[in-house]
Amino acid sequence: MYINPILPGFNPDPSIIRVGNDFFLVTSSFEYFPGAPIYHSTDLIQWNLIGHALTRPSQLQIQTPEPGGGVWATTLRYHDGVFYILAASFQRYRPQEDDRVWPRGFYVKTRNIWDSSSWSDPVYFDQVGFDQDLFWDDDGTVYLSSTYRKLHRTPGANLKDFAVHIVTVDLETGASTSEPKLIRESTSGVAEGSHIFKRGKYYYLFTAEGGTESGHCEWVSRSTTGPFGPWEIGPNNPLWRNGVDDEVQNTGHADLVEDAQGQWWAVLLGVRPVRKDGQWEESVFGRETFLAPVNWENDWPIVNGGQKIPLHSESPHLYELSVPVTWRDDFSDSELQLGWYRKNTPVVRDYSLTERPGHLRLYGGPYNLSVPACPTLFLRKQTHRFCTWETRLSFHPRNQACEAGAVVWWTYFTYSSIGICRANDGQRVVRLRSPGGEIVDFGLQNSQSDVRLVIECGDRYRFGFQEIREDESNEEPIRWIGEAENRSMTAAPPVGVAFTGMMVGLYAFGERQRCLDPADFHYALWR
Repeated sequence: MYINPILPGFNPDPSIIRVGNDFFLVTSSFEYFPGAPIYHSTDLIQWNLIGHALTRPSQLQIQTPEPGGGVWATTLRYHDGVFYILAASFQRYRPQEDDRVWPRGFYVKTRNIWDSSSWSDPVYFDQVGFDQDLFWDDDGTVYLSSTYRKLHRTPGANLKDFAVHIVTVDLETGASTSEPKLIRESTSGVAEGSHIFKRGKYYYLFTAEGGTESGHCEWVSRSTTGPFGPWEIGPNNPLWRNGVDDEVQNTGHADLVEDAQGQWWAVLLGVRPVRKDGQWEESVFGRETFLAPVNWENDWPIVNGGQKIPLHSESPHLYELSVPVTWRDDFSDSELQLGWYRKNTPVVRDYSLTERPGHLRLYGGPYNLSVPACPTLFLRKQTHRFCTWETRLSFHPRNQACEAGAVVWWTYFTYSSIGICRANDGQRVVRLRSPGGEIVDFGLQNSQSDVRLVIECGDRYRFGFQEIREDESNEEPIRWIGEAENRSMTAAPPVGVAFTGMMVGLYAFGERQRCLDPADFHYALWR
């Protein structure tokens, strides 16, 4: 038996390869930097983050995107000793107004996937669209498939008309070498997430259809001719269907891999809503990565026996893994641990790990957390429902425009923070901000004390603090000052879409000015 998801927390749109005994997997990163997280496993169950492909401003510029903008649906491929990651980055994404700029896709490459600094600068394609995929045919021809709105809309129907198109491409330049051809559209109005494989005499086209919400599903077609088709629709589409009352929902966007024993597997996205008061509450984790076995019958793939994707699956080759909650960063190294993220591409270095060794020192930038630009904000993905985030902060602001603390983060429209600032009367206070923007201050007894900030995660988020005396004693218990319901923390933004998941982290800011007083975080931990 094994447990899904295999990658909990914000990890949507998985793409996977195997090289020898090593599996590598990438997921979407959207508006966060560094982009394109890369995971490694030798058994498909225990995964470790080993780096990111997009770590430099020369590779990725995300400035003021709406929620859901940035890097969509990275695809990972390996050919002739070279690893390729394909992506497309939305700089404008306003689906409420049907207003989006179709991005030019690109790829980066490396021969050493273990070294994040080795990934090349992007090579951009002529072809616009998202959900890029590369396929190398036996004759050396390279095919690029992607999704964008078809040129001739469906008459008399209110559909998105997102369809999969394909071209041949010169990989050296990214230039298209053929006219694009539409190879898959859906009656739902959305066909995306294309992946092309060859197995035996057949080419296979896998597509995610119905959109990434409750109608999400996976289809397969095959061809004996090649990636331009014609394509034969599979007899058992969709390959499975999870419904709106299942423990796992919105499943789709699959990629396939064959293990060393010849067993095929699919990785796919799904969500885990929580049943509360007779209704489904949106998952704080967003879309996560799930695993399912794939068998073949009459040269057609059968995913999970055609059954729904569950949280617990039987497999004689896999095992149950319990991922520990505990994690700690003492900021004792010269670089941050893997797994810290910025919202957008930072344009300045606003932190130090050396000015006060053993601390993360933040110099708050001019943007507060409600601004679309890049704030001084360091985030980590929430991967467990019941857990606690904790930090210790030394911060003595002289300017009332400055604040630093800990935050639960959904989007720049919806977050809740607990931090230290100076009130109008000059007193140093702990400030609690609710997801709706309401602010309440709580006075601190000592003008120089460090403060422990605590956020409990569970059926709701609970916020507390504790002053630390000069002698390091903590006779006073944690003072709990507020809470936020999970439902209020996952509110849909008025523009864009929250395609990501809950993150928790550390921040500092000055209102339209740099905060000259540093915020020193002694540690950050999950427990």
